[in-house]
Amino acid sequence: MILRSVLILVLLVGVLFPASQSLRFDLQSGQTKCIAEDIKSNSMTVGKYHVVKPNEDYPLPDSHKLTVRVTSSYGNNFHSAEKVENGQFAFTATEQGDYMACFWAPEHSPPITVTVDFDWRTGVHTKDWTNVAKKGQVDAMELELKNLYDTIQSIHEEMFYLREREEEMQELNKATTSKMFWLSFLSLFLCLSVAGLQFWHLKTFFEKKKLI
Repeated sequence: MILRSVLILVLLVGVLFPASQSLRFDLQSGQTKCIAEDIKSNSMTVGKYHVVKPNEDYPLPDSHKLTVRVTSSYGNNFHSAEKVENGQFAFTATEQGDYMACFWAPEHSPPITVTVDFDWRTGVHTKDWTNVAKKGQVDAMELELKNLYDTIQSIHEEMFYLREREEEMQELNKATTSKMFWLSFLSLFLCLSVAGLQFWHLKTFFEKKKLI
């Protein structure tokens, strides 16, 4: 019961206060930086990115423009952009697992540093309830109820997702234990076989020499 309560609390914290909705990072010219996000199947995900201008009074030079790719763990491409200073993507995950957003800055001499703002949201966090309230002209209570309903639904889906992952890990542990058992049995059999052959060889050798 305590473990279940702790799990629900962790899920609430994870859903209501995600670890990183938005981040800023530096990227050296000629290098690539990838960011991973674990997304379950049929979940909506959206992302926005833009390069921070080193000087607001001038347009962004080509040396600061990026090539961006978003792919799944199976190698499927969900977003692609070349030589851009900003962009966005949105899709519903068809595969469960880690999705990678990779940013590449072109080569430049001398080396430069590109600063990128990146916002990646998944699940219930993809919904902007403020805009929903403005468009639908719903009252504050209804807005809170809708937000709470989506949060509870997200927690419910997350619990089923964690249960599926736990079952996968249990199956993997069983398979690994079975393989280790047979490997140990085979190793023991080989050791006994080698010991038997050595014993037979020594016995034959001593009999030929008439030592026994």
